[in-house]
Amino acid sequence: MIRIEKMIFNTFQVNTYLLWDETAECIVIDPACYEEHEKKALENFLLKNKLTLVRNLNTHCHIDHVLGNDFIAQTYHIYPEYHKNAVPFFYTLKELASSFGYTVEQIPKPARFIEDNEIVRWGNSSLKVFFTPGHAEGSVCFYQEQQGFVITGDVLFKDTVGRTDMPTGDFDQLMNSIKTRLFTLPEQTIVYPGHGPETSIGYEMNNNPFIR
Repeated sequence: MIRIEKMIFNTFQVNTYLLWDETAECIVIDPACYEEHEKKALENFLLKNKLTLVRNLNTHCHIDHVLGNDFIAQTYHIYPEYHKNAVPFFYTLKELASSFGYTVEQIPKPARFIEDNEIVRWGNSSLKVFFTPGHAEGSVCFYQEQQGFVITGDVLFKDTVGRTDMPTGDFDQLMNSIKTRLFTLPEQTIVYPGHGPETSIGYEMNNNPFIR
């Protein structure tokens, strides 16, 4: 059974998720740790729970969600995995980071590119990849059918949706991603978003004012 720990990192308050099971193998989704105390918090959690980090998955590659990629690569020799359409975000990542007051010295190469509908595996566990552009090109969500949850990055939040006013954002595309990939899931499916509190597919179908 998958267990989930949410850690909130950097000034953008990004939700970083650690997922592990009875094998003690662990994956990180959107390592956003930037400050030293944030990196130490993640490191200490893995040590305390005797977990072995085996994969680093990025839901999308906006600067706030990938600030910890190099820390994970340098510390654990685990390199990021993301959709190939997200590659262009790294062309200007250092300059964009600087504009927000961050310093990015190294951009680790990807271990591999993840694809729509593939099954990501570790330990005894797995997640299914949904390609869900609209907030950002290359955006993906990770769905666990048996345990009934989905990690949505910045596609869907409680009572709102991802912004579409940044490069590669497209509101119509975002609506299509939400309606055809997320709103086809069971209503009781728990949503773990990239920022803010958890919600559910059913709640957002019935209450989200941005869905039309």
